[in-house]
Amino acid sequence: MRAVLQRVSSASVSIDNEIFSSIQGGIMLLLGIECADSKEDIDWLLKKIINLRIFNDKDGVMNRSLLDVDGELLVVSQFTLQAKTKKGNRPSYINAAGPDIAIPLYEQFIEEALKALNKTIATGKFGANMQVELVNDGPVTIILDSKQKDF
Repeated sequence: MRAVLQRVSSASVSIDNEIFSSIQGGIMLLLGIECADSKEDIDWLLKKIINLRIFNDKDGVMNRSLLDVDGELLVVSQFTLQAKTKKGNRPSYINAAGPDIAIPLYEQFIEEALKALNKTIATGKFGANMQVELVNDGPVTIILDSKQKDF
């Protein structure tokens, strides 16, 4: 699983010009699922995301986690994070999981996030054409890959 997370002061997903979901303060997460992903990838990635110390403490130092600040989480499925760009100019998505694999893992990720944060998780709509708006706070943007834990 690959994820791009951004610390946000607000974020929303719109579908057909209507807001589908939104958050006020926390993490906006783009999640790319590949064919080889499993529950182990969910567990590692979610633990990393909710415990990353990327929120400011009272001294302005990034020393607090999403759990510490009681922040919100918006999760948007994005298969293009699995793009291979080594050859040519047309990305290949051969490693991106199809809906039969990706949807259950996406839903399981959201369910596990709900348990870990003990609050509603805002989401996009799998497979929909979405418009994502956010105010990146900092800016803070981090890339995580469960297959490259030392990345």
